[in-house]
Amino acid sequence: MVTGHDTATAVERGTGLTIRRIEQVPLVVPLGRVYRGSYYAMTHRATILTRVHTDDGIVGEAYAADEVDTQAAIMDVVRTEIEPRLIGQDAFAVERCWELGYPVTFDQLRDRRIGLVALAGVDTAIWDAIGQALGRPLHQLWGGYRDRLPVNIIGGYYGAEDEARAEVEEWVAMGFRGCKFKLGSRPPAVDAARVEACRATVGDDFVITIDANQGYTLPMALELCDRVRDVGIRWFEEPCRWANDARDMREVRARGRIPVCAGQSEHSPEGCRDLMQAGAVDVCNFDSSWAGGPTNWRRNAAVAHVYGVQLAHHEEPQVAGHLLASQPHGTYLEVFHPDRDPIWWGLIENRPELEDGTMRLPDGPGLGWHYDAAYIDRHRADR
Repeated sequence: MVTGHDTATAVERGTGLTIRRIEQVPLVVPLGRVYRGSYYAMTHRATILTRVHTDDGIVGEAYAADEVDTQAAIMDVVRTEIEPRLIGQDAFAVERCWELGYPVTFDQLRDRRIGLVALAGVDTAIWDAIGQALGRPLHQLWGGYRDRLPVNIIGGYYGAEDEARAEVEEWVAMGFRGCKFKLGSRPPAVDAARVEACRATVGDDFVITIDANQGYTLPMALELCDRVRDVGIRWFEEPCRWANDARDMREVRARGRIPVCAGQSEHSPEGCRDLMQAGAVDVCNFDSSWAGGPTNWRRNAAVAHVYGVQLAHHEEPQVAGHLLASQPHGTYLEVFHPDRDPIWWGLIENRPELEDGTMRLPDGPGLGWHYDAAYIDRHRADR
């Protein structure tokens, strides 16, 4: 979002992009029903729209989704800890800005994810301001490998086989390239039957990844692999319970003979590096909105390149699209159904339509998204 005057002003004058203030708008949108993972449940979708205002009139704007319960704490961290450190800083010095904000993760008595999400919102908005100032979309500034990505929908929320077939038929009609199919809360035999029903419905060309959300023990994950090995699974995401997940995922890779994806539960590129070094993953889905923003995600992308690991991104298509498109080892963009993520489908006015299962990234400067002011006003949670 730009206010005032030409976005190229700072560049033409050879000056910086001085940060004046940071604004936050909390949004909470109720979901039509309860959505469950293997061991979690959601009734609302929440996010914080962060605006970084600069002296040049450029306003970097981005949103990072999170839970309703942590929204106030995240906003407080930005207001009382990050903003005072960044006022007067040059937004072009993005690594310096990130380092100035990073100490919000050091408090051992506070959930580190609160500080990381707070930093992510600001970091993404700073990058949006940089893109506006340079007049280039972020997927180009971050590497420019492609401008279009195949899109997979996330679904399969634990319905029976008949429900799974109906859900998958809708995905095909909506034009998606593939899906991420949820499992992990039922015995492997039951989940395998649901995955087989999905494949039988969509045919061989539709991409299927499966996601247990750390729901299985190692023997259960291996049993699931045995049952679906011939179904054509692109990857098996977070197959095993959290306490021993790196070692167990290594076993799933070696013995299950289905590629493994993980990384969304890590707080840092260093944590993802350890998964790669342990031989636990083929695909890393580190989440920039959960783990400090695009600056931190791009560090992890470099590590993944060195280890020969492909890149995914846990949800958050508004920033994931630019990140994944920028890298040669990027894979699929993930989106939820409109009922599961009404913010992506309702907030962005210029969201591209799917073409042959792919989405073209916006070519406007920065993130390139136009936000619906009426939608923001209708769902803001600060009044």
